[in-house]
Amino acid sequence: MRLAALRQENKLILHDADSLCDAAMSYQPDPALFRAEYWQSRNLVVGEAPGRGSSLFLQATPTEQWVLRPYRRGGLAAKLSQKRYLWLGAERTRGFREMRLTADLFEQGLPVPRPIATCVVRHGLSYEAALITQRISGAKALAELIVNHLADEALLQRVGAMIRRFHQAQLDHVDLNARNILIDANGAPWLIDLDRCRLRQPGKWQNANLERLEKSIHKFDSSLSIYPVLQGYRSTS
Repeated sequence: MRLAALRQENKLILHDADSLCDAAMSYQPDPALFRAEYWQSRNLVVGEAPGRGSSLFLQATPTEQWVLRPYRRGGLAAKLSQKRYLWLGAERTRGFREMRLTADLFEQGLPVPRPIATCVVRHGLSYEAALITQRISGAKALAELIVNHLADEALLQRVGAMIRRFHQAQLDHVDLNARNILIDANGAPWLIDLDRCRLRQPGKWQNANLERLEKSIHKFDSSLSIYPVLQGYRSTS
């Protein structure tokens, strides 16, 4: 993975040069790639993910799909602006931070989607941003499997073991929930959406991650026990 940054007027792009070079359609790091209209005009939008960000699934090449996710605010902050953030420098934008963190974890061999590129558009004292990552083929959200009663103990144990791997890598996932854990066609779990996440020394945040996940699981099935997740988590040395 080779991260490279470039500027075009008020637009800054951080991209993985290898991913763009490997794409059969030879995409260039262009701000147009981060607009839904670009893909819609080419009939390359193949789906949409749930959530306030309205992430789009893109047929980037004949054999590879990408996910385009614009950054959107939630809660009370969204009443002021749904997509603008305070400008504090390129490296402190949500796009650059998530891109670099995801690339770091990806290169360690951890199960995160390969980051493709992020674009930050500055508007004076504020900015907007979007991120493109590789879509995990055949994956479904753990939440969906729970709702359909397809999350057995073995799967939940694998989820726990995965979380432990990320904790060993010192990742504090601030929004660890059943929608941000994907299960691929082989039954392997993946972690997505690293926005606002960070690397930290071990501490109370690890239990807080697990408690957040437990609340999320019970939101989709109040009768489902978190115990298999904890088993998998504790069995990983």
